[in-house]
Amino acid sequence: MRARSMVEEYPVTSLDSDALAAARLLATHRLPGLVVTDGSGRPHSILGASQVVRFIVPKYVQDDPSLAGVLDEQFADKVANKLSGHSVRELLPKETAELAVVDADDTVIEVAAIMARMRCPLVAVLDGDSVLGVITASRLLEKALG
Repeated sequence: MRARSMVEEYPVTSLDSDALAAARLLATHRLPGLVVTDGSGRPHSILGASQVVRFIVPKYVQDDPSLAGVLDEQFADKVANKLSGHSVRELLPKETAELAVVDADDTVIEVAAIMARMRCPLVAVLDGDSVLGVITASRLLEKALG
């Protein structure tokens, strides 16, 4: 089985897209992440939902999770405010990680190897310079076990 036969249509966002809109897209569709494209529409990175969470949780709470108890329900109400006015670019890690991409003709094992090595819940599938869609870990398992 080749990657092109496992591809799912999937929302894509760009580096300069609104961070709040991207977070809402992740939340509304319960996505593990989004493919982020550069100005020319080529894949740039994967924005994992966990990266959005990391952006909204204060650094002092990340450093000491026991402090989470000091945050009240009003904190949850301020999540949208924290993302408002920011771009997707600002949510991404400063160090550019290797991009989780596979070729449309890659086999299921090649796709699984990239996903496992990069610990990424989805990979972008390219046909030349075009993004065909993505393969999620759950889709990969469905095809592999089916």
